[in-house]
Amino acid sequence: MICPTCKSDMIVVEHSRIELDYCTKCQGVWFDAGELELLLETMTLNEPGFSLDNILGSPEAESSEKKRRYPICGQIMKKATLGKQPEVLIDACPQGDGLWFDGGEVDQLISQLSKKPTVRGGSEQKVTAFLGEVFKARK
Repeated sequence: MICPTCKSDMIVVEHSRIELDYCTKCQGVWFDAGELELLLETMTLNEPGFSLDNILGSPEAESSEKKRRYPICGQIMKKATLGKQPEVLIDACPQGDGLWFDGGEVDQLISQLSKKPTVRGGSEQKVTAFLGEVFKARK
């Protein structure tokens, strides 16, 4: 896959049943449809608002950030927000193929979600540590 932000080739990063496309140049991450929900399930978090259907059904987020195109079909992606204080601005494929997170945005969302209490802290800590290390924003 080609990165929608910097147009570099992306690599595939796999953990458990989650297979993500990752840009080593800008640290952006592509979640195919269902992968964000799978990540949250692995972390034992119940976040129904983070489903792709809910994101696509929400109003477009206002942003000065440049619109991005989904590299497979070329369509302009929808801007949406996730999380709270501060909200994480992401891009969603209008056909429901997946979600794009710019570098650091996955880490920001994981940090917000990991502050919530969960049933199985061990599983959450493993996933958080793995993804936090892989998708850490450049300082």
